[in-house]
Amino acid sequence: MHSTDPVSGYHTYDQHQSTPPPSDQGRNTSRRVALAVCTVADVAAGFLLLWVLLHLLEANQANVFVEFVRETAGWLAWWSQDIFTMDTEGLRIILNYGLPAVIYLLIGHGIAARLNRA
Repeated sequence: MHSTDPVSGYHTYDQHQSTPPPSDQGRNTSRRVALAVCTVADVAAGFLLLWVLLHLLEANQANVFVEFVRETAGWLAWWSQDIFTMDTEGLRIILNYGLPAVIYLLIGHGIAARLNRA
């Protein structure tokens, strides 16, 4: 006789899995949104900090990648340009691009934490 029982230690795949309760569906959605918010904040801060690093290491400004990072960082930090106007260019870049990076991280992760608690 042929047995259809699974081999011991293995689980069968249930093709008719029940959907989670509505409260769990909402929680999963808010966690996904929180993850997306964190990801966007991290990517924005990453571009800003990458530009600071490339500038401090005196990367070739004519390089396409460096130009892309500089333009993206400029777009992300448009609101903080020239907050600090000291003579030392490196320190000015660190502050004018580092400040928005920190703010994006704080706001993005704060919103994500709030969404995860909901």
